[in-house]
Amino acid sequence: MRKSVRFGLDISAAVAMLIALYLAIVYAPDAVNLATETERLAQHIFYFHVAFAWVGSLAFFVTALAGILYLASGDYRWDILAASSAEIGLAFLTAVMITGSLWAKPTWNTWWTWDPRLTTVSIAWLLYVAYFMLRAAVEERDRRARFAAVYGLFSFLSIPLTFLSIRLWRTIHPVIVGGGGSGAKGGFNLGSHMLHALLFSIFALTLLYLVLLLHRYRVERLAYDLEAIKERVLS
Repeated sequence: MRKSVRFGLDISAAVAMLIALYLAIVYAPDAVNLATETERLAQHIFYFHVAFAWVGSLAFFVTALAGILYLASGDYRWDILAASSAEIGLAFLTAVMITGSLWAKPTWNTWWTWDPRLTTVSIAWLLYVAYFMLRAAVEERDRRARFAAVYGLFSFLSIPLTFLSIRLWRTIHPVIVGGGGSGAKGGFNLGSHMLHALLFSIFALTLLYLVLLLHRYRVERLAYDLEAIKERVLS
């Protein structure tokens, strides 16, 4: 990709993030169903919390899909894409957990509780930490790529489970998209301004993910090519 195009995407992502911040903090009104001022202010984290979760899920889906394509073709570029996307996805999943804790403290009066949603997202986080531990433990490139592709597919199963957890079990976590099960607690009725802020935040963070993926892929491919050169020299 041409440098000018990459620069244009960088600027677009930066502008989109600034607009998303304005919409989430200023444009979107406080929620009316929360008891205290602190809770209403913390609710503005919701727009980025949900967007982080969406982008993290997208990143791990790309990792799983790239793993399938690597197993089918043996093309190392798919392995590079899988690793790059997983790294960004793990960063976004970490942001989900941090923003969720910041939101939970004034709302639930605790930073963390072993709610089904929080438990499953913790499992997903640990699985993807282990993904990079696996990649670091296997030195031979082809074996590393094959093992990582299979493990990436297995790890992705935790993502739909996390999404469905508040629909399958009794939970205090609000259901944002769709209806919840009879045991689910909480929920949101989004007004038009809230919906606009949420959708634009999702768009802005998706664009940011794509920009980060382009840059991370380039760096990872250079590292991969350097590793191949070292192997040829040593052999």
